[in-house]
Amino acid sequence: MPDTAPDDIARAFDLRHPFTTFTQRCGGARVSTMIDHARDLVSVRDATERLLTAAAKLDDAALTEPSLLPRWTRGHVLAHLARNADALVNVLEGRPMYVSGEARDADIERDAPRPLDIQLADVRDTAARFQEAGAAPADWSRTVELRGGVTDSASRVPFRRWMEVDLHHVDLGIGYELEDLPEEFVERAVDFLAARFTGHPDVPPTRITDGTRAWSTGRGAGAPDITVTGSRPDLLGWLAGRRDGSGLTAGGGPLPALPSL
Repeated sequence: MPDTAPDDIARAFDLRHPFTTFTQRCGGARVSTMIDHARDLVSVRDATERLLTAAAKLDDAALTEPSLLPRWTRGHVLAHLARNADALVNVLEGRPMYVSGEARDADIERDAPRPLDIQLADVRDTAARFQEAGAAPADWSRTVELRGGVTDSASRVPFRRWMEVDLHHVDLGIGYELEDLPEEFVERAVDFLAARFTGHPDVPPTRITDGTRAWSTGRGAGAPDITVTGSRPDLLGWLAGRRDGSGLTAGGGPLPALPSL
C-alpha cells in the first residue's frame, strides 16, 4: 500500500474535487436521469449486512490491529463508516456534511477504540438512519453539497454510501477482496473514479480499459497519451488507491501516478 493518509486513500467519496468537470459530470439533473436511488439504497443495505456479518466474527483485539489503510486500525474504519452515515443524512436533509474537517477527524479518533459490540451497533444504527432519510419523500433531482464544496445530485448519494461501505469492507482486511465486490458495483465505481480525474492537470490523457469497455480520464480532450489495461478489480484498486497498479499494463508511457485529491 502507498504511504499516504487514510483520507488520501479514501478520495473516492466525500473529499474535495477542484475541477469543474467533476461537478458537470457528476452533479445535477444530467446524472439523476441515469441513477436509480431506490435500487442503490437496497444495495447499500445489502452491503452493510455483508460487512456487519463479517465484522461480527472479529473480537475487541482485532479492532486494534491495522486495517489496510495507513495509520488506521479496523476500529478507525468502523468508526468512519458510522460517522459517514450520519454525515450523509446531514447532506440529504440539507445540513452541512460535517461541522468541520477537524471535527470529523476528532470524531473518528474518539470512536475508534470502542469495543466490537458498540462499533457494530453504531454502524447498524447509523445505517438505519441513512435508510430512513433515503426513504423520505424528496426531490432526488436536487443538487446537494458534500464536503469541501463538492456538489452532486441527491440521487447519487446512495451510490456514494455504497462505495463507502463496500470499499471500506475491503479495507478491514478480513478476507473480502476487490474481486469479491459485485460486478455492477465495480463497473460503476470505475466509471465514478475515472470521472474524478477527468480534467486533472497532473494526470495525462489516459484511456482505461478491461478489454470490453473503455473509460477516458486525465487532462485534455484529445487522443489519449497512455492506455491502461487490466481487470476491473485491478483498475478499481488503482483508481481508488487500494493497489499500486502492478497488475495493470500501460501502453504509450508509464502508468500514471494518480495524485491525492
